[in-house]
Parts: sequence; structure tokens; C-alpha cells
Amino acid sequence: MTVVTPTPAGAMVETHGLSKRYGDNITAVDRLDMVVRRGEVYGFLGPNGAGKTTTLRMLLGLIRPTAGSAVVAGAEPGSPASLERVGAIVETPAFYPYLSGRDNLRLLATYCGVPFARVESALGQVELLPRAGHRFSTYSLGMKQRLGIAAALIKEPELLILDEPTNGLDPQGMADVRGLIVELGKGDRTVLVSSHLLGEVEQMCTRIGVIQKGKFIAEGTIDELRGAATLTVRAEPAETAMKVLAGVAGAENVRVVDGGAYSVKVDLARTAEINRMLVQAGADVTELTSRERSLEDVFIELTGAEAGL
Repeated sequence: MTVVTPTPAGAMVETHGLSKRYGDNITAVDRLDMVVRRGEVYGFLGPNGAGKTTTLRMLLGLIRPTAGSAVVAGAEPGSPASLERVGAIVETPAFYPYLSGRDNLRLLATYCGVPFARVESALGQVELLPRAGHRFSTYSLGMKQRLGIAAALIKEPELLILDEPTNGLDPQGMADVRGLIVELGKGDRTVLVSSHLLGEVEQMCTRIGVIQKGKFIAEGTIDELRGAATLTVRAEPAETAMKVLAGVAGAENVRVVDGGAYSVKVDLARTAEINRMLVQAGADVTELTSRERSLEDVFIELTGAEAGL
């Protein structure tokens, strides 16, 4: 793999044409171009089987790409220079069931060459100190996920990569892990989190990339992906309404929808102003309804998949 250096200013992850094929017929990831910036919580969103985990495995050096290049934390994926700055959970975290949470992390700290003091700090960050002395086998699924995150934190990484961290959790467990990720993403630390759950991504992430069948199909903030809000207007006479609306939002942002109403792309803060202008122009307004596209609308439009599947 050809390594691209340096990354753009402030970038923690950058890929160019990153691809992974298995045999002649299966393309798991297809020419992925992605940039994750320092200090953001980046949501890697896509249906199950879209190529998310394969991508994360390549970024961590667990598998080699077929083509393309990547830089992770300023170095080649999987290299010591990269891994010392990265903490990760890929799929389900595994620990020794007969050891306590604390002892599991101490063993890991020994392998990583970090002091035991970081074990206590990481347990505190994920709020597991009260149960740190209990065997891993007694932990709930949510506690196991939090211990996995603690394991990823003991190196005090600049970049945290989490693969479906709320998968399989009950609503309270999901809320706990979600809140934890939001806290971990504050400051300079970067968090790259993959998920197929729209509600989770929407509440955690500052920017989102969408992958479908191995192809990267969209990227941006939630507001950018949603696009402009729309205002549905019904008013008579039609000519007067169209003239006012085109003057406010631009003719290219006004279209006629079913039943003769107008759909207007406009800042919803201008709704009262638009109503006033229509009335002053002599139009009778019978409907003025605002609507913002949800992330679910965008996801279905982009992928053709139902949210959360």
C-alpha cells in the first residue's frame, strides 16, 4: 500500500481510493475517499454489510487493502507510529471471563507498556470503578462494551475508533454508551464511530460519512446532508403567490407540488416574514407548513435502505 503523507492540516484519518476485494467477484470497499478531522466525532454510517467494518480493519492494519492508500494518525495503518496514537474496538470486545475488569485491563496495560495508573483512569472515564473488581463473566452487555472502551483508552489515544459500540444494547445501555462517546469526543480527541443506527449517529456525531455497497456516497454535517428546510405554502391568487415566493427565495427554490401548493427551500426563520409579504401583496394564505428533512429521509434517499436495518 502506498502511504500518503502528510495528511491535511488537522486530519487524523485520510484515505484515497481505498479498496478491498475478495477474489474476482466480491468488492467489500470500493475506492473510498474519506477525511476525519482532529477533534470531531465522525459517524461512519451505512446498512449492515455496507463495508464499514472492513474499512475500519484496513485503517487499523488488521487487513491489507487491495488498492489505494491511507494515513491514520499521521502514519501507515497498523504501524507502531500509528497504533501508539490509536485506541479501537472492532466488533465485540473479548476478555478473560475469569479475570476482573481491572485485571483484564492491567494485563492489557502490561502488553502495551503503559502504567497501571492509566487503568484506573480509564475505568473512571467509563464509570466502571464500582464493578472493576468483579469478574468479566458477571458483566452485563453494556458493562462489557464500556470495558472495551476503557481498554481502548488506556493508551490515552488521540484517535478512538469504535465499531458499532451500541450494537445489541438495551435502550438504557445505548443511552449510556452514547453519552460516554459524546464526552470522550470533547476537546482534541477524535472519535470515528461506525453504526447503522441513525438515531445514535444523529445524537453523537458532528459529521457523517455514508457508505453503501462499499462505495462512499455522501459526507457532511447533519445539516448539510439534510439540505435546506422546506416551507409548504398555499395561497391565492397563484400568480401573486409565485411572484412573492420567487422574490424571497429565488425562482429556482420554488416548485409546485401536489394540489397546487408551493414547496419553498428557505430559512424557516423567515416564515413570519413570508406570510406578511404574501398578505401585503393581496394573497389569501390558507397553509404555511414548515418541514425539515430528517436524517432518516436522507439515508433512505441515498441508500434505499430502511433506517436502523
